[in-house]
Amino acid sequence: MKHTYTVTGMTCSGCEAKVKADLSKTENITEVYVSKDDKQAIVTMSKHVELSVLQNALGGKDSKYQISLPSADTSTEIKPPSCCSSKAKDHTHKKINHPHQAGTYYCPMHCEGDKEYDKPGDCPVCGMDLVQEQKLSSWNSQQWTCPMHPEIIRDEPGACPICGMDLVPMEPDSSAEEKTYKKLLKKLWIAAIFTFPIFLMAMSEMIPNNPLYTLMEQKYWNWVQFALSIPVVFYATWMFFERAYKSIKTWNLNMFTLIGIGAGAAFLFSVFGMLFPDIFPEQFKSHTGAVHVYFEAATVILTLVLLGQVLEARAHSKTNSAVKELLKLAPNRAIRVKDGIEEEVTIEQIVIGDILRVKPGEKIPVDGAITEGETSVDESMITGEPIPVTKSIGDKVSSGTINGNQSFLMKAEKVGSDTLLSQIVEMVNNASRSRAPIQKLADTVSGYFVPIVVLISVITFIVWAIFGPQPVYVYAFVNAIAVLIIACPCALGLATPMSVMVGVGKGAQNGVLIKNAEALEKMDKVDTLIIDKTGTITEGKPTVEKIGVFGEQFTEKEVLQFIVSLNKRSEHPLADATVKYGKEQNIEIINAENFSAVTGKGVEGKVNGKKVDLGNAKMMEYAKAEITSEMETEAQNFQKQGKTVSYLSVEGKVTGYVVIGDKIKPTSAKAIKELMEKGIDVIMLTGDNHDTAQAVAKELNLVHFKAGMLPEDKLQEVEKLQKSGKIVAMAGDGINDAPALAKSDVGIAMGTGTDVAIESAMITLVQGDLHGIVKARNLSDAVMKNIKQNLFFALGYNILGIPIAAGVLFPFFGILLSPMIAALAMSFSSVSVIANSLRLKNINI
Repeated sequence: MKHTYTVTGMTCSGCEAKVKADLSKTENITEVYVSKDDKQAIVTMSKHVELSVLQNALGGKDSKYQISLPSADTSTEIKPPSCCSSKAKDHTHKKINHPHQAGTYYCPMHCEGDKEYDKPGDCPVCGMDLVQEQKLSSWNSQQWTCPMHPEIIRDEPGACPICGMDLVPMEPDSSAEEKTYKKLLKKLWIAAIFTFPIFLMAMSEMIPNNPLYTLMEQKYWNWVQFALSIPVVFYATWMFFERAYKSIKTWNLNMFTLIGIGAGAAFLFSVFGMLFPDIFPEQFKSHTGAVHVYFEAATVILTLVLLGQVLEARAHSKTNSAVKELLKLAPNRAIRVKDGIEEEVTIEQIVIGDILRVKPGEKIPVDGAITEGETSVDESMITGEPIPVTKSIGDKVSSGTINGNQSFLMKAEKVGSDTLLSQIVEMVNNASRSRAPIQKLADTVSGYFVPIVVLISVITFIVWAIFGPQPVYVYAFVNAIAVLIIACPCALGLATPMSVMVGVGKGAQNGVLIKNAEALEKMDKVDTLIIDKTGTITEGKPTVEKIGVFGEQFTEKEVLQFIVSLNKRSEHPLADATVKYGKEQNIEIINAENFSAVTGKGVEGKVNGKKVDLGNAKMMEYAKAEITSEMETEAQNFQKQGKTVSYLSVEGKVTGYVVIGDKIKPTSAKAIKELMEKGIDVIMLTGDNHDTAQAVAKELNLVHFKAGMLPEDKLQEVEKLQKSGKIVAMAGDGINDAPALAKSDVGIAMGTGTDVAIESAMITLVQGDLHGIVKARNLSDAVMKNIKQNLFFALGYNILGIPIAAGVLFPFFGILLSPMIAALAMSFSSVSVIANSLRLKNINI
């Protein structure tokens, strides 16, 4: 059943995601669609859920999110396109809308968690420029322009109305990051042009018999410096003061608080020095009686900070380059075949069931299956494997992968946000904005950082004023400003999210999809790995090897007919194998009534009016059908070869069996060996019988395995290991693995498995290969190492830099740190953290 509700209180995309997540966790709710724009939630339920239960899920009656019944009828059969779920399989032939959304923006330091903004700007907490999330929709919306007349822009290809030339595809509009970079770069040039002469005037005082003073007195040159500083302070870098004011007003103190106080103090001191020179002590004046101003310090500091922002914007744009590369894979047009006629259409026009032609070298437009022809497909961009994969009729193909040298027809099965490429982009975006537990350390330190730095600056001024050499107040003033300027909480805040962003993108390029940053951190600590057999260790492409008959009641063909008719209703991979085999044998499939799946055991139903049960030994026990010792011995002969045997009972009597083989993946043995060498204890848990499990374990040199495991058994095994102090990862691909995947410290789903398993997992392996776990572990190790390096750089920089700026080296070596040098060091501290994070792009996992 499906109901529509009105939800108020949602103000951003983060609110929308939270409401959806909270409702999805509620018992008996199977699917949720939420729209903040429509103030609407469409909820699919297996059993009716009371409105009060839904409100409690959103935080109770005092929550900012209030859910209620709309005035109109609450029932609906509308099937909205899911924004992130891969479980939508009941689409009809309706066109799915792909709205062109305004940008989604977030803080790169995640100061407010997963909060998002609809407009660009700066973070209200840390003051940094908000970053635009890379969306697939904006890249799919291709436009065309004339190479001679760029003002001509069309949504469709064609000819230029002015000169007649063919229109050429435009690149999607430059990202918000690129626009921010260009805007900052323009301001940097303006700041540099006006700052440079101020700097030369100030430095000229070091020249004996300063030639400038022969032209004008110092007090007039002070006015020239003031005039030149106005464009720098009040235009090019005014945003720093705005952010500083906002930070003090909201008491979200950050790096701009320190910059605003430091540079602002130097500028205001200089202005008052020009206007009211008589109020200053003699030690602040030169021999001409003019107050020594610090316009050069203020402008140089602000310009260098602006330089740091420019470099940071350029470097930051590279941290999500992996997502941008994925977005470039998204095709924007396709060839649809309708009634034998080919027509070029946009991706937005494709609906489920459409037949599409993919020509050699073209990108595959949507997810689907080949209906005619065969080819090789380059899937390296989403799996990380460079060898093209051979595809034939019935094989699945994914959006964004590249066709080889053969043309083929395909049927569209997933479009829009349901395609694998869309889900990868969505997962990478979500993971990039998530917070790793280790970030709590940086958050805790950052919370006290700015007030402590301001206090140190005040103490520095007092100490220099009391114990410093003449002119004491000049030394005190300059060193206090240096302390404010060199401190950089920004570097500390960026240490974790930058590594996570680059690491998640690197994983996506190699077929390892990380759901959140916590998974990356936990994977590094995993010491026990539980793996399923079918579809995880094995290829998950079972084939029927034999149909066996017990007694003379039914023939082999009749036994096969019972098996196929019952399995026709099942979604299990083994069932698919028997149905396929039955069709090859031209078996007539009879409709099964009262069909039911018994989790972890088998299936039951009525075929031709007879009660039929199919499954393992536990299923026969459930059906009260006795397996004799002779039957068991016959089955064991196959089980000891690693085959799976399912028994068939008719009217409570075991009458036959089916032998199914599933090859072990070529990479499984190597992957398990590598994981063991990393100190990870690998345990195989399977619902199959002991003999089959033992045969597989022996081939893989696995010491630990357990057979006959039901879903609850796997869950209990995970809990048992966790209670013993183990950090457990669970890898599986089936519905029966979902509880254990959700309970484990790190759930790892095979991308070739069921949607339920993928939804329950923290890491998804696109290729469904155990070697992906090795990649995930290597990636986790590299990311955590990188985060610790970043934290060391950021903390170490501030621990060393602040005392040096305060002047601790002066009594011993006579060394003082100029505020201008402090500004340069501060600007490069954040850039160094980002640069170190970017090294993850080049690691080999």
